[in-house]
Amino acid sequence: MSNSPLGTVAIIGVGMIGGSLGCALRAAGTTVIGCDTAPLDTALSVGAIDRAVPMAEAAQADMVVLSPPVGSMSAVAEALAPHLPATTIVTDTGSVKGPVVQALTPLFGPRYVPAHPIAGKEHSGAAAADATLYQGASCILTPDEQTDPDAIARVTTLWQQAGAHLVTMTAEDHDRVFAYVSHLPHVVAFALMQSVHNSRTERVDPASFAAGGLKDFTRVAASNPAIWRDILLVNRQALTAAIDDYIAELTRIKTAMKNGDGDTLLSTFATANTIRKKMVP
Repeated sequence: MSNSPLGTVAIIGVGMIGGSLGCALRAAGTTVIGCDTAPLDTALSVGAIDRAVPMAEAAQADMVVLSPPVGSMSAVAEALAPHLPATTIVTDTGSVKGPVVQALTPLFGPRYVPAHPIAGKEHSGAAAADATLYQGASCILTPDEQTDPDAIARVTTLWQQAGAHLVTMTAEDHDRVFAYVSHLPHVVAFALMQSVHNSRTERVDPASFAAGGLKDFTRVAASNPAIWRDILLVNRQALTAAIDDYIAELTRIKTAMKNGDGDTLLSTFATANTIRKKMVP
């Protein structure tokens, strides 16, 4: 038995996100068990979990954290639900909330607390787990009026053990915000790298001349393609609106260039420069 106030925590889906949480919780004295469709040898070797267990045993933990790719979240939740005692708290780490909340709330009821830790890397898998990943990071909770206050308090303690601070908002606001600040930047990076690739000729490959600007700007294009395919599809409503806004801004800049309108370009860039400098480095 764990001596932690959280009891035993089960993580289902021990990749980089779930594995980093496991490492942080174990460092804080919490017993962590893991369940995944893939072997968990790496998760064990990096200290993300104390032991690997089947789904039915994971369901008996005091708290279950669902951390598979967001496209698999509903299927994993449906597999877990028949094994779950009514008292078990369930949370998740999905980077899209609206559709996930709609799918999981009927399965788990008021003991389900939707969450999204705002931290990550372009690398994936348990080998990339990092016990310090959530230190100083935000974790978004999106409960509703039906969510059990005790469950919210326990999930808050979970993320505080990992070093995060908590922010609460609606699932709708979450998906709109992260369409702009996370999902759209990935779309842009993937699209830009494809455009650079498409510009190759027999004489020259522009990618071979890439310096810091392109490499820094497109770092997230090295992220797991399957994971990001799922995120974009699950959050497609909010993200489509964000892409439309971005295309409108690109079109405005393109029109100013064609018209030789330096004032519009300068004003646009100066505003962007000011906004960027206000962001935390």
